[in-house]
Amino acid sequence: MKITTYGKNIDVTPALKEYAIEKVSKLGKYFDGEPQEAHISMEVEKGRHIVEVTAYLNGLILRGEEESQDMYASIDGVLEKLERQVHKYKTKINRKIRERKQEFKKEYKEERREEILNSEEDEFKPRIVRTKKFAIKPMSVEEAAMQMDLLGHDFFVFTNANTEQVNVVYKRKDGNYGLIEPTF
Repeated sequence: MKITTYGKNIDVTPALKEYAIEKVSKLGKYFDGEPQEAHISMEVEKGRHIVEVTAYLNGLILRGEEESQDMYASIDGVLEKLERQVHKYKTKINRKIRERKQEFKKEYKEERREEILNSEEDEFKPRIVRTKKFAIKPMSVEEAAMQMDLLGHDFFVFTNANTEQVNVVYKRKDGNYGLIEPTF
């Protein structure tokens, strides 16, 4: 993690710098790892100790500023503000996740209910999803079986050249062929 400290009208002592870095590093406990980068600005102006922290955490930018009569108190105060921002952010994210889960569950239940209703309707009423029209030319049973294999279909409707009736040739599970002929 890269932490930079700046001092304006103040000499940042090693102890003060270490204290600020230690506090800012604790922001990482709210995320997976530490902040990637943080800038700590410490300033003394007319007896006021002002600390400003900008931290970059997993695409989130946190910024806080605090002023008091003591630099250490200002550091603690700004960290409290940043922790409140993190808590607010996490709460907002968790709320959105819960809302999305509820929406998903609601949509899933509605889809499932429609599927059940449709399946109940399907038991009583078949649903035609596609209609094909084609010319049936007269051919022998062998030609029809060969045509079926060429097309890669499981069945083939044709006019039997010998009987001049509509027949169906189909492929059986055992690899052989079957023929359906109408009787009147």
